[in-house]
Amino acid sequence: MNVNPSRQSPAEWEESAQLLPPTERDLPAGRHLFHKERLMARIQQDQHNEQNNQAAEGRRTAAAGAVRNRRFPMPRRAVLGTALAFTLVGAVALGATVVNSGGAGGGSGSGVATGPALTTQVGAATTKGVPQLLDQLSLAAADGTNPTVKPGQYIYIESKQADTHERTVDDKTTLVSNKLHTRQTWMSADGVKGWLIDPSVNESPEGETLSLPDEQGNTPVAHLGGPSYDYLAKLTTDPDQLLKKIYKETKGQGNNPDQQAFTTIGDLLSESYPPAALYSALFKTAAKIPGVVVVQDSEDAAGRHGVAVARMDELSGERMEWIFDKKTHVYLGERTVQVRENGGDAGLIKPGTVTYTSAIMNRSIVDGMKQTPSKAS
Repeated sequence: MNVNPSRQSPAEWEESAQLLPPTERDLPAGRHLFHKERLMARIQQDQHNEQNNQAAEGRRTAAAGAVRNRRFPMPRRAVLGTALAFTLVGAVALGATVVNSGGAGGGSGSGVATGPALTTQVGAATTKGVPQLLDQLSLAAADGTNPTVKPGQYIYIESKQADTHERTVDDKTTLVSNKLHTRQTWMSADGVKGWLIDPSVNESPEGETLSLPDEQGNTPVAHLGGPSYDYLAKLTTDPDQLLKKIYKETKGQGNNPDQQAFTTIGDLLSESYPPAALYSALFKTAAKIPGVVVVQDSEDAAGRHGVAVARMDELSGERMEWIFDKKTHVYLGERTVQVRENGGDAGLIKPGTVTYTSAIMNRSIVDGMKQTPSKAS
């Protein structure tokens, strides 16, 4: 989706790909792609752990360049096999383009990448009323009842998601979408145990583990790019200090610091269950980021309309929108819309293309892995 001058060129990726075994199915290009998230989260964790180790800087340069223009959704942390890891790095380096040398791909995980491009009418954005709306959202969040997650409990998030991306088969690039589907995640309070069910990426309908330690026996330390509830509970709720921390920990990520800060807060809103005090502070923190606007009418993946807090990535031309109910100010979901030319490597992503959309359907605390609220005791 995003265009970054520091990433590999297609020619460089094709040369690298010859050294790797071919994949047997498409690697979906949606934002919340399980295997890609696991790889990128691990790369980010490596960067976090070694940020003061100058001797390791050279080893991280290539990986950092590959992920610089990508999002780091919450929290998927596990390590991949070496061959698949390098394959995914190449896929990330090509932005949103998925390369497959033959066929449409197999496996249940690629079966939803068959729909037409998602489009919408680009809504008008304004800076008028931004402070007031974020203040209202902060007050509503402070009055909320986000529960405390106890040891042994799990954060359960059920969402609907879809995305649009470029897919290349036999040198022919087309625009396709992962059709609307349900996604379920479970994550323990300490972030060590987790589970994902997502038909766009899982080979099995039963899902796949997110539990740690990984295959190498490592248990990464939680951080902003891969937080646990316990980690979030200890974060500062002072907006100035929180924003300073976000800028520091996400330095070098994204297309510019302000957009990456906005993205990081958006991921915390959508893919975690922050304590009420932090949840409220996130909106006050967002108010301090330059370029934030209001879109009076936006639509989430479930078709619910609301008001959006948004920001456009100046380099990619994409606008990320956090969508809230206009009356209750409850968070509904998120979408990313191409608002001007500059989308995708093949130039097929035009203004009005919805490159990602989501809707939160349920966010609860449950007592067991793979337990849903309706089955909770």
